[in-house]
Amino acid sequence: MSARYVASPFAPQRRATRVVRIGDVAIGGSNPIRVQSMTTTDTLDTRATADQAERLAAAGCEIVRITAPSIRDAENLREIRAELNRRGVRVPLVADIHFTPNAALEAALHVEKVRINPGNYADKKRFEAREYSDADYAEEVARVHERFAPLVRRLKQEGRALRIGTNHGSLSDRIMNRFGDTPAGMVESALEFLAVCEDEAYRDVVFSMKASNPQVAIHAYRLLAARLAERAAAHGGDAASYPFHVGVTEAGDGEDGRVKSAIGIGALLEDGIGDTIRVSLTEDPVKEIPVARALAARYDARWEMANRGQTPIGQMDLAFTADPYAHERRATRAVHGFGGSEPVRVIASLGPAPHDANATADGIARELAKLGEISCEGLALQARDAAELARAEALAVALEKRGVAVPIAIEAPPALAALIDRSLARVVVMLRPGDLPPHGSEAQAEWHLVADGDALAELFERSLASGARPAAISVTSQLPTHAVRLAAAKLAALGCAEVPLVLRHRSDPFAGEEAALLAAATDLGAPLCDGLGDAVVLGGLGSLARDVALAYRILQGARLRTSWTEFISCPSCGRTLFDLEETTARIKARTAHLPGLKIAVMGCIVNGPGEMADADFGYVGSGPGKVNLYVGHECVVRNVPETDAPERLVKLIQDHGRWAEPR
Repeated sequence: MSARYVASPFAPQRRATRVVRIGDVAIGGSNPIRVQSMTTTDTLDTRATADQAERLAAAGCEIVRITAPSIRDAENLREIRAELNRRGVRVPLVADIHFTPNAALEAALHVEKVRINPGNYADKKRFEAREYSDADYAEEVARVHERFAPLVRRLKQEGRALRIGTNHGSLSDRIMNRFGDTPAGMVESALEFLAVCEDEAYRDVVFSMKASNPQVAIHAYRLLAARLAERAAAHGGDAASYPFHVGVTEAGDGEDGRVKSAIGIGALLEDGIGDTIRVSLTEDPVKEIPVARALAARYDARWEMANRGQTPIGQMDLAFTADPYAHERRATRAVHGFGGSEPVRVIASLGPAPHDANATADGIARELAKLGEISCEGLALQARDAAELARAEALAVALEKRGVAVPIAIEAPPALAALIDRSLARVVVMLRPGDLPPHGSEAQAEWHLVADGDALAELFERSLASGARPAAISVTSQLPTHAVRLAAAKLAALGCAEVPLVLRHRSDPFAGEEAALLAAATDLGAPLCDGLGDAVVLGGLGSLARDVALAYRILQGARLRTSWTEFISCPSCGRTLFDLEETTARIKARTAHLPGLKIAVMGCIVNGPGEMADADFGYVGSGPGKVNLYVGHECVVRNVPETDAPERLVKLIQDHGRWAEPR
């Protein structure tokens, strides 16, 4: 592919797009990242839907989406819009359409934007495996044009916007049979519909490429950005691209949902990809807004810094990964128990060495006992002077006396690092601009480079030019993701491609708990999804057990280590056929002790067999009070009464040999 998905992977720069107006709200261009959510009420209940939309707007939601599964629902959007107008609530509305083109045509008369899913707007998904000749394929594409063009013309006539919202797992059979359930298939599906829009000279288009797997979402959005850049180049390079709505669908609830969303959304925003975002949580939609606003604020500020010319890392024509559109873990050698074929290791950062070694050692032993099924695989301490080094080594001795067999790393400036007793701890040499690594330490020392921008690139080159070679590399910078990429690229360019990378994050003690969680998930999760990182060092969240547990949740969200059951649950909408929050909680209570298992909880067939793409078992609303149960994509039990369905799901898991009794 000739075009890139980003101008430089080593610098924050917002992707350039045209501006699309959704009522009074403009997205794309230089506008701030817009935050949106979706109502969970029955669309035919005008008052309840208006109430929830008003609550969302009051919480800071800038765009509200409402499902319209039928023509009657679409017609009632007029009443909802009128009721909100009577209340003085100007928030733009978006109609969410699946399967029903006639509902889309009606909705376009009443709301500011229509979202369609190209996987089910003009195609009926039958999960059929068949071969498509070029003629067959072209015939179906022509049928897509015929069914979709009337909506495009109406949107253009009414001055409405459109979201082409592709979802992983709900691609048409035609796309599936030619491209598979892949990012490439997601992008191709969207571009077919864009071609119809452009044929009609209609460009008020926004795209989304959502998946419950953050890696898939990241790769699909990147690939679409590159393909759109390629299209623009083919037209002389003067055609502004289209804005993106970014999100991770079916992220779940609680901390897992926030971590997974921050990884997927944050990784894209790191590259300037994303003009409006939704955090999809299986909770009251109002709870999505502060999470989304925290992510948006972080990157609006970063892009503003880049616009002022304060780009900390310059443009460089180096590759940080072999393929930015597919996940492949960077190949490294094994050292100190990480790298090579070892799983990504979890190390807790304790910060500066404590004064009371014995009390701290007792506290660490208590914290480690809280971890249960997971384990702390290393401890990291800092020593800035000789007194702190003595205290750090005293803590190592105190832990050894208590039988705490966790490897310890002590970080110190070059001169002090040479004094560390290597029988007690692994050596980490902190290097700042002007420092050189001590000779003789190359066989054992990790280098921790602390610098920004061009100074970081220079520090890499000068340190490696000294002739010393690190056991591993870690970086601290204002832009952690970009700095880690620079490390991978520089190591490859300087003949050290096999050196493992350690990812570090120390939470801001003055940040709120949720803001700290989101920052950690993004700064660690984004490089992990790039295939970069052999160990993660996390600290500052309040306790060692909390730091370690969050690190494992980030690894699970990035699909690198699975420590708990993974729940893929939709955020609910007016189509949902049961109380999704309550049902998800009931299923979690019965199955949360099954690590490695993926269980999807879906409110209806729209987010059912397709969009729970890689779940092992599925629980899907099939009608009022009824549930279908799935194994993979196959529906194996139909129309189970909702009251019985959780236990029937447990029986299904048992029948397939995936059950274990809780301890």
